[in-house]
Amino acid sequence: MKSLFTTLFFIGITLSTVSAVSQNKNQGLVNKIDSYLKASEINGFSGVVLVAKNGEILLSKGYGWADRKNKTPNSPETVFNIGSVTKQFTASAILKLVEQGKMKTSDKLSLYFPQIPLDKTDISIHQLLTHTSGISNKTGGFRYHEASKEQFLKEFFEATLHAKPGTSYQYANANYIMLTVILEMVSKQTYDAFLQENLFGPAQMKSTGYKSINFNTELLAHGYYYNRDDELWADWGTTQQHLPNNKNHWYSIGKGDIHASVVDLYKWHMALKNNIVLSSKTTELQETPYVAENDKKTSYYGYGWAVTQTNRNTKIVAHNGSNGLYFADFVRFVEDEVVVIYMTNKFLGPESENVAREIGKMMFDANYKAPPIPTNIYELIHSFMKANPSKNAEKLPDFLKKEVKSEFNDPAILNRLGYSRLKKEDQPDWALALFKLNVKLFPKNGNLWDSLGEAYLKYNQKENAIKSYTKAVKLGSKGSKKVLNELLGND
Repeated sequence: MKSLFTTLFFIGITLSTVSAVSQNKNQGLVNKIDSYLKASEINGFSGVVLVAKNGEILLSKGYGWADRKNKTPNSPETVFNIGSVTKQFTASAILKLVEQGKMKTSDKLSLYFPQIPLDKTDISIHQLLTHTSGISNKTGGFRYHEASKEQFLKEFFEATLHAKPGTSYQYANANYIMLTVILEMVSKQTYDAFLQENLFGPAQMKSTGYKSINFNTELLAHGYYYNRDDELWADWGTTQQHLPNNKNHWYSIGKGDIHASVVDLYKWHMALKNNIVLSSKTTELQETPYVAENDKKTSYYGYGWAVTQTNRNTKIVAHNGSNGLYFADFVRFVEDEVVVIYMTNKFLGPESENVAREIGKMMFDANYKAPPIPTNIYELIHSFMKANPSKNAEKLPDFLKKEVKSEFNDPAILNRLGYSRLKKEDQPDWALALFKLNVKLFPKNGNLWDSLGEAYLKYNQKENAIKSYTKAVKLGSKGSKKVLNELLGND
């Protein structure tokens, strides 16, 4: 008995030690991720992150403001526009109808629209789901402009296909809007009502919806954008204020603009994992890599999900989305039992798109430390301009390299800021300095020489303008030749 007691005692000690080590390891990881996000917050980051492993939420936290005016901070309950993360819900709704025996993924559009044009007759539900219908990504209008269902269908049917259906992948929002038309047709319910009844309700997602918002609207995150002309961050409001307040939302519905919190998206992940909304067979079909998204075949599209592999050859099922202000990323390392859900309402720059992936690197590489998201590039340049006279313009690239940790390589940025200043300045100052710096950094870009010529003209420096336009013409800038001839007095 003594021997057995001693053995059990030491087993207990060992298990407790293992558990403590695991907790310490996880806490160290959480601290590392939190430090990355706090450092980014200092640079202006605003958003929410949820990280889970083996069914345990390790981090669920907000950073920055959901509503800066009313001092409402972001929190795990804050509701964001999730952009094209929406597509997985539209796809799941279609698959729910398939499970109910009301349609098939092999169905052709001609089954639902007898008068459909011949070139679109054989487009299948599968092809709409996988963006292989041949419909162009230019089909449809701006997401927040009014468009009736009939108007969208007319544009879809009259559109010129970019490829024969089933032969080529091209991501196009119109595919998922068309799926929504069919969803409402088959279910005899609105998009909102069907998703609430068949997806969000069973998954206990109480802060998720398209236009039918049944929760406290104070939970909605405002979108913020940097106004280059006013040189400050502006409040765009909430998506609900921009969506049409009637049923003419057929440039937006089905492909984007669903709202959700990170908490609800994690509930959705668990509902998929536990087959609460879809069977395991259907989920497997949804997460099948059907068609390559790029020539290198590093990513494939399933049904509303993108499917990739880690460098450890484990499966990632993910989707991101944006309306230009909000950005969301939902990354499921399905074989590693890791989930990273990220949303932001303040897009600082390209690095804002990498947050979930950076966290993923930290999850699987103990030595990796993610660099903070840098301050918005336009805000950085304006801060430099406020602290320096225009004669110091050539010091700007070194300043940006230090702040952003990379070489400045986008000629459009200084060009845009140059024109913003050109509207404000009556005498040569920062506008001219920015255009001159830009041609120095990118001397083979004819459009930049054209912009410099335009600035010289405004400041009545005709000879310099002629030199700039001459350079622009030599580099093939369209439109520069006409201005140059006028300056030279040529017919």
